[in-house]
Amino acid sequence: MKFYFPHTEQEIEEMLKVIGLKNLEELFQQIPSSLRTKEGLKLPEGIPESELELKLARLAQKNKPCSELVCFAGSGVYNHYVPKAVDYLLLRSEFSTAYTPYQPEISQGTLQAIFEFQTMICELTGMEVANASMYDGGEASAEAVLMALRLSDKEKGSILISSALHPHYQRVIDSYTRHLEYQKRVIPITSQGQMDLDALRKIDDGICLVVQHPNYFGALEQMEEISKMVQDKDLILIVVICEALSLAILEPPGKFGAGMVVGEAQSFGIHPSFGGPLLGFFASKMEWVRKMPGRIVGETKDQDGRRGYVLTLATREQHIRRAKATSNICTNHSLMALSASIYLSLLGKLGLWNLARINLERAVYLRKKIEQSKFLKLKYPAPVFNEMVIKLGIDSDKAIAELAKQGILAGVSLKHHYPELADCLLTAVTELTKEKEIDQLIEKL
Repeated sequence: MKFYFPHTEQEIEEMLKVIGLKNLEELFQQIPSSLRTKEGLKLPEGIPESELELKLARLAQKNKPCSELVCFAGSGVYNHYVPKAVDYLLLRSEFSTAYTPYQPEISQGTLQAIFEFQTMICELTGMEVANASMYDGGEASAEAVLMALRLSDKEKGSILISSALHPHYQRVIDSYTRHLEYQKRVIPITSQGQMDLDALRKIDDGICLVVQHPNYFGALEQMEEISKMVQDKDLILIVVICEALSLAILEPPGKFGAGMVVGEAQSFGIHPSFGGPLLGFFASKMEWVRKMPGRIVGETKDQDGRRGYVLTLATREQHIRRAKATSNICTNHSLMALSASIYLSLLGKLGLWNLARINLERAVYLRKKIEQSKFLKLKYPAPVFNEMVIKLGIDSDKAIAELAKQGILAGVSLKHHYPELADCLLTAVTELTKEKEIDQLIEKL
């Protein structure tokens, strides 16, 4: 095992001598003994590469990819088809790197691809500027809240969050803001599945409003009414998008006066996978560009007048003073942004709209089947895009487990984040969902 350690015992002794210590025990004495291992790590013995590869392959066989299941799971990660060209181009050596394109003279291809990603995000969201991507939708949402607080001149106030915001996103926002002197207020939803505007109307100390559209339960929010109320209350409107494909068919959030539009773009050419990778996006008004987190690629001209692309803004602590930095985001998900750029370029505006229309048609079919069922009910009657909540009348975890034995991933249980919805199932459909599979789901449930 010593082959894997960078320092010899002699080198360790020399380093300890320089700092005036006798042994490693003195070096680590600041760490409480309760937090230190006394017997060392209990790791198995090393094995040959061939044996390790076989062992990992057998472990991987326990997984069930969406391709082997009838998949109705959504909840922020959706089972869309990824064209073969996306994976092929993504893995080309010119692009497949974790390195940030600091040297524009050798990174024009990568920089242009990121620039195109930013442009397409702006077109889809109706916003003026977008950054080079974020880690995921949850992190993008939290960064948007921090940016709203930076923009606000209110020293105290409330961060308003719809209860229909993805619960994981809510937890990330909590992690980012729990030690700040701002109160968080959660706005409930109505029996329609949409944010309660009457509850919002009663709050007068808000700084920003975070609303997901379509929301976590699949319902389309009343964006026109929300927009008017936000303007009356002088709030910064943060619109979160979990299903980016919805942007191809719904009115862009920028039209409703959104200050920031952030979310998850996994639907654009990224295979669903447990643990990621995902792709956050962040779009805003141009007047706030210097308050945005992450990096922004811009178009310029070199000394010979040729068009070129460079990192125009990178307001993080490695580039500017820490007190002035807007985030500490690192190399980020530029490769995933490239995947989205390729995907969107292949489909084009009309192709993306047609794909969104197919998703909507599948949702209409599912909704019709639920309404015709004697045993199932639609929990929320609000309009949807491709996701909705089914009231089963039985424990959702048990239903999911039973259908999984039959090769059907029925959806996502809501009981763990919304105990009052223990008998409800969050179900999504995409272009890969066949009508006969929807019939099968309804019959089994």
